[in-house]
Amino acid sequence: MKRWKIALTLGIVCFILTIAISIQFKTIKDSNSTVSQTLTGNELRDQVLKWKEKYDKASKDLEKSENKLEEIRLQATQNDENALNKENEIKQDNVLLGLTDVSGSGIMITLKDNNTVNRSSLSPLDNIELYLVHAGDLVEVVNALRNAGAEAISINGQRITNFTSIYCAGNVVVVNGEKISSPVEIKAIGSPELLYGSITIPGGYLELMKETGVMVEVNKADNISIGKYERVLNTQYMRNE
Repeated sequence: MKRWKIALTLGIVCFILTIAISIQFKTIKDSNSTVSQTLTGNELRDQVLKWKEKYDKASKDLEKSENKLEEIRLQATQNDENALNKENEIKQDNVLLGLTDVSGSGIMITLKDNNTVNRSSLSPLDNIELYLVHAGDLVEVVNALRNAGAEAISINGQRITNFTSIYCAGNVVVVNGEKISSPVEIKAIGSPELLYGSITIPGGYLELMKETGVMVEVNKADNISIGKYERVLNTQYMRNE
């Protein structure tokens, strides 16, 4: 009987101890979890602080970059103005060189071989070559137009420049390497009155051509279009100083 009581008492004590140990274990576990969470929170705060420092630094760098960009924009604007002036100079140079299509008022000259005559209808003293348009005739007309202030000239669509060659190849005239034939249309941009008066002056070359038999027509025009020089400009001996 006494042994039974002792066993029962020990059982109750063991049960109570088990419960106490369980409660203590849970308390320790909760405490460790709280400490762990606290440590995790501290780490997160450290990370947030680090990223905030990076953000502040990036913001300052961005501000510096924006200020620098604004300086570059101002410089670019100034450079654009200079570049625009240079571009205008280049365009003007291209116009003078004949590398740009142009238009304006001026005169149009048409020269035709005189097809109303042939060798059989001429006397032995007549020269049929006088009734035809030759390269030399075109050179004389071009020079007369230039002397009268022509700003742009073309012959049958070929722009006349300092690089233009005009010569005869057999029975045909060659301008800028291209063969042309009668009728020859010469366009000149400039003062219509000055060009017309200079080219039709009595005793001038066009009057001489008329007298020798070439068919000549000259008209003023308000709107003449002249194409650019299509060939490549090559220089062998010139260089920049």
